[in-house]
Amino acid sequence: MNAPDILPARRPIRELPDELISQIAAGEVVERPASVVRELVDNALDAGARQITVRLQAGGIRLISVEDDGSGILRDELPTALKRHATSKIANLHELESVDTMGFRGEALAAICSIAEVSVLTRTADAPEGHGWLLDGRSGELQPTARARGTTVEVRELFFSTPARRKFLKSEGTELAHCIEAVRRHALARPEVGFAIWHDGKLVAQWRAVTPDLASGEAHLDALRRRLADVLGEDFIAQAVAVSWPADAAPGTAAPAAGDAPRRLRVWGFAGVPDAARARPDRQFAYVNGRFVRDKVITHAARSAYEDVLHGHSQPVYALYVDIDPTRVDVNVHPTKIEVRFRDSREVHQAVHHAVEGALAAPRAPQAGQMPAAVPRRPAVDDAPPAWTPPPMRQQALAWAQQPPVTGQRVSDLGALWGPAPAMEAPPPSPAAALPPAAAAAPTPGDPAMAGDGAEGWPLGRAVAQLHGIYILAENAHGLVVVDMHAAHERIVYERLKQQLDAHAVRSQPLLIPATFAATPEEVATAEACTAALAELGLEISPFSPKTLAVRAVPATLAQGDPVALARSVLAELAQHEASTVVLRARNELLATMACHGAVRANRRLTLDEMNALLRQMEVTERSDQCNHGRPTWRQLSIRDLDALFLRGR
Repeated sequence: MNAPDILPARRPIRELPDELISQIAAGEVVERPASVVRELVDNALDAGARQITVRLQAGGIRLISVEDDGSGILRDELPTALKRHATSKIANLHELESVDTMGFRGEALAAICSIAEVSVLTRTADAPEGHGWLLDGRSGELQPTARARGTTVEVRELFFSTPARRKFLKSEGTELAHCIEAVRRHALARPEVGFAIWHDGKLVAQWRAVTPDLASGEAHLDALRRRLADVLGEDFIAQAVAVSWPADAAPGTAAPAAGDAPRRLRVWGFAGVPDAARARPDRQFAYVNGRFVRDKVITHAARSAYEDVLHGHSQPVYALYVDIDPTRVDVNVHPTKIEVRFRDSREVHQAVHHAVEGALAAPRAPQAGQMPAAVPRRPAVDDAPPAWTPPPMRQQALAWAQQPPVTGQRVSDLGALWGPAPAMEAPPPSPAAALPPAAAAAPTPGDPAMAGDGAEGWPLGRAVAQLHGIYILAENAHGLVVVDMHAAHERIVYERLKQQLDAHAVRSQPLLIPATFAATPEEVATAEACTAALAELGLEISPFSPKTLAVRAVPATLAQGDPVALARSVLAELAQHEASTVVLRARNELLATMACHGAVRANRRLTLDEMNALLRQMEVTERSDQCNHGRPTWRQLSIRDLDALFLRGR
């Protein structure tokens, strides 16, 4: 006999008391002391503060005090400020859909009051000097007191009314670190605001306000550069490139006034070079309209921009800022406002991807008077990163890099790889497209100008030797350049293949005698199913027998390579992707495989002319600082580095 169902005792539906509602909200908003710091700093920034001081005791558990020099709160509005859902930021649904302030929910102060002792000391600019007001959040008592313009919010004994939650807090040192990180995130977004953090009476962090140079065309980027160097260290800026998209948009400008045209989508900031990658994603800062966010769209877009130069589990470093019309982003999807939702996430993804990819594409070979980015010095805070501006010597390099080497049998063997290959009729898109006609008279590899001191003007210098058939040694204005010739040439071939594929111009070269090889059933099936994809890549592979495949054509740029090894590698890559979307989903991986087989191999002896031709091509090839596998292609040893090795000057 089955036991009768036992129903739970019915409880009536009732409204929750206000105190319990506030404590539930506190559980959503306040996770730890750093959550309180973030909310209070948000309010200070919305009040127009230019200096914010945070004072902590016991990691913020005993005391959190946030003092600002903002607009202050009127006496009559003080009691209302601590009530639930009371705010000056929004008044209707339209303003909620276009909110452009840091705080707007109106629940933070009320939630904090339910789990801690709160007091507010404030004075507005129009109040008589020294006439401020102090509000006790527990009793509601309001009394006059002296204060300069601005507001100070003190939060004492966090979670005193909910001791069970207090047990979940970590050590004082851990909580302090989270509080500092919360302020640091604000500091990275607001270089014009000064921040100071005190703990137990000691100054633990301070970032002074940065005044933008309004005379500069990149005033905001310059101010951000200085703040990033101050907060994240000079090494971050020394190993980062400026990001600005679109190129004609001024980053960091104020939002348009009501009735103006919608705000234009902009992406700006700084992206670390691949050499600066870290094992953990602890230096990835993304902001939307000045608000720090963790957004999958931005994170994925930034990571995809590094696919060609960063492989494995290495994590890029960056500080990226997205300016977008507030009506096109929903910031009200998470209680702590850490997540957002874009109306058109595809548009934002493409903007971030193109912005970062474009910034990383320019070669970073050192210019005259600059230290190389590959081995960065410690610059002054206001130093600018290297910019791609072709001076006369660089223009000659661009012109020469497009000319095939003209000497020797060995050069002709590599002509299709060094110079413009027959398969590539048009030169690759690069600054060379804007060269003046005079650049046509560029020096050839055998020009005497390359043998003298003038060669130091070339960014990667002039070749002087080859080491063990692997490395090229070159002399430039800064000292010694060491180039991994296979890695460098692999990148050059890879970029050419991508340009040809983008232009649907990968030309095949039929083999006089088809190369046959014993194939696995999977390889045969892949070749039969992916005929169109292979043809788009310049390959023709067809069955020769049930267990044999024949390579009948290869990309003309790779005609000198091993067709069987190339075919096996490409088929292995194709087997991991759907044939219908192979070029879209796996193009870069396939072309990287092809480029690896087409690049000049180690232990091949090159002439000085061939080495110089490779150096010139590197200087005008996008992403030439890393090979297709993310390894660096060259390194700079300055005269100072060499002097240190031999203890010169000591």
